[in-house]
Amino acid sequence: MAHPLMFDESDEVLHRVRELALAFPDAAEKVSHGIPAFFTTKVFAYYGGSVKVDGEYRRHHQSLLVLLDADERVALTDDPRCYVPAYLGPSGWIGVDLDDDTDWAEVAELLDASYRRTAGPRRVARLEKLRG
Repeated sequence: MAHPLMFDESDEVLHRVRELALAFPDAAEKVSHGIPAFFTTKVFAYYGGSVKVDGEYRRHHQSLLVLLDADERVALTDDPRCYVPAYLGPSGWIGVDLDDDTDWAEVAELLDASYRRTAGPRRVARLEKLRG
């Protein structure tokens, strides 16, 4: 049984995230477990997440899930925009809520850090050359 879609294709925040994420070398998008996932060989970002509170899942529809180094993740844990997502949190993923006041340069940096952790050395070298 397929997961129901848990995003709105007309969501302008999703469009901004998509534009940034798909700019990385070999990046593509698929729907995984009902939410957009951005990947090369491995997923480097998801759009939308949830947390488990009192036995129930609470959705963070407009949020970005990224996989960061431990130091970067710890630096974000006290930020009120951030949360540890259900399922992926124990593996090092962190969620960041997005809204109209989002700093898109920061989002680009988070995507870059997560991409570099998952894309492999050849793609990271291509990224360096492109950004050079």
